[in-house]
Amino acid sequence: MLVGYTSSLVLMFQAGQNAGLSDGQISSWIWALSIGMAVTTMSLSWHFRAPIVIAWSTPGAALLMTSLPQVPYGEAIGAFILCALLLALCGLTGSFDKLMRKVPASLAAALLAGILFRIGVEICSAAEKQPLLVLVMFFTYLFVKRQSPRYAVLAALGTGIALAAILGLLHFEQLHLEMAIPVWTPPAFSLSAAISIGIPLFIVAMASQNMPGIAVLRTDGYHTPASPLISVTGLASVILAPFGSHGINLAAISAAICTGPDAHEDPQKRYTAALWCGLFYGIAGTFGATLAALFAALPKELILSIAALALLGSIMNGLSSAMNDPKEREAALITFLVTASGMTLLGIGSAFWGLIAGLLTQIILNRRFKAR
Repeated sequence: MLVGYTSSLVLMFQAGQNAGLSDGQISSWIWALSIGMAVTTMSLSWHFRAPIVIAWSTPGAALLMTSLPQVPYGEAIGAFILCALLLALCGLTGSFDKLMRKVPASLAAALLAGILFRIGVEICSAAEKQPLLVLVMFFTYLFVKRQSPRYAVLAALGTGIALAAILGLLHFEQLHLEMAIPVWTPPAFSLSAAISIGIPLFIVAMASQNMPGIAVLRTDGYHTPASPLISVTGLASVILAPFGSHGINLAAISAAICTGPDAHEDPQKRYTAALWCGLFYGIAGTFGATLAALFAALPKELILSIAALALLGSIMNGLSSAMNDPKEREAALITFLVTASGMTLLGIGSAFWGLIAGLLTQIILNRRFKAR
């Protein structure tokens, strides 16, 4: 649970701030995600007796950092519902594998890397304003990663908070223990929000969450059917979207902690690790307002730096996968460049145009056209 929250909670907080959301709306967002993850993680793990960990879409949160401020919040909620319905439909119809085969893996990886790239480079801007804080966090991350990669982000966060306290950068005056109050936002639907948020969010969730999540389970010997997992998380996301949830999906990184031998020597009992994780999700979600206030008390440079450090692995893996196939390499590069540019055309964000540009490049360069 700590790995999941310290790696990406800052992304939601930053996205909410960028979009001008109130503290109540941000805490409701955290509450909706946490409660959804708690209920689905515990119920699915208990039902299948397998360590099925559910998480929010970290790349989706990164996407929202740039796209959420461009649309009214009600329309963003409508886009969340559209994404969740598409996910549920994929699960209920069993079309998960077929649909993902339509998008080349390298382009999906490039799309992910492009979305995360803009977050990663923010550490450079943060270093200009608070060089000592950022550099200490950066080198802490590197040294801990060499010895114990699992705790590198957590160690960097702890070191950053300690140094920020010494430098007088923490402001805990407004921090107090408070339970989250769900805030209902009436959904509105618009074509621009559906295209710039809903569809890219759906593609990213499928490509970077559900596919790796299933791969983690399969690799560790758990052959749980994929369709029920996708449909349950999709339907839960539909219910929770009006409270701010941008979607819950299968976890990959945090799931690997629960599916491996460190969780339990007996593979048949590792599902209990997922049950505990779900319980802690619920506790964290109950006090979502406190979590939001906690991150408000931290310096912006610390938040940007920890977000960038947490995403380094995902960016690296995305770029590596994107460049793996020589025949798709140029199309993947175009996808990455357009997505990372942050361009907005016709009111539609760069994630959509990056995918379109990559697909067109792939078709023109590699498809054989019959002579007439």
